[in-house]
Amino acid sequence: MSMFWDERYSNSEYVYDVQPNELFKVQLAKLKPGRLLQLGEGEGRNAVYAAKQGWLVDAVDSSKQAKTKALNLAKENSVSINYNVESLEDFTPEKAVYDAVGIIFVHMEYELSKKVHELAIEALKPGGKIILQVFEKEQLGRTSGGPKILDQLYNIDDIRRNFHPLFTEILRKEEVMLSEGEFHSGVGVVISFVGVKQA
Repeated sequence: MSMFWDERYSNSEYVYDVQPNELFKVQLAKLKPGRLLQLGEGEGRNAVYAAKQGWLVDAVDSSKQAKTKALNLAKENSVSINYNVESLEDFTPEKAVYDAVGIIFVHMEYELSKKVHELAIEALKPGGKIILQVFEKEQLGRTSGGPKILDQLYNIDDIRRNFHPLFTEILRKEEVMLSEGEFHSGVGVVISFVGVKQA
């Protein structure tokens, strides 16, 4: 998959735009800046936005091209982010050190998602939050973005099961108007989730 993403990110343009995801932006504004982990961060739009708000950001993605573009974006915005190139299948974050974890349109086979989401929970401090938005299974066949494989899309029960140890603040399926660059454009069916790790 890293080859696929390297090819997608090889263009000089930011294919998912440089503005943060709206759910991420709104939810991050409710939190006191601390340490943030961004999984599957791509070209850096959410990581750089968070850094501009005073967060210490660790980002991970499998694409070297994505890292290059993310670091360039950070430089243009006079901030720094720590960006690690590694497959989420192999990535193991530190435990109980993050105040928030962002998982924005990160799609993988369901069995792998269970592992990655469990590690994300373990990475949170007590009181820390997961901010997640993903495409719902009804997105399949739409042209507004997302995987073309049903097993890489989610439903409400998938997210509820994966994050059951957390207190759920938000868990909803909704249609949203996406304007996030070339590959996220138009009405999409998404799941939005915010969960808090209990002490």
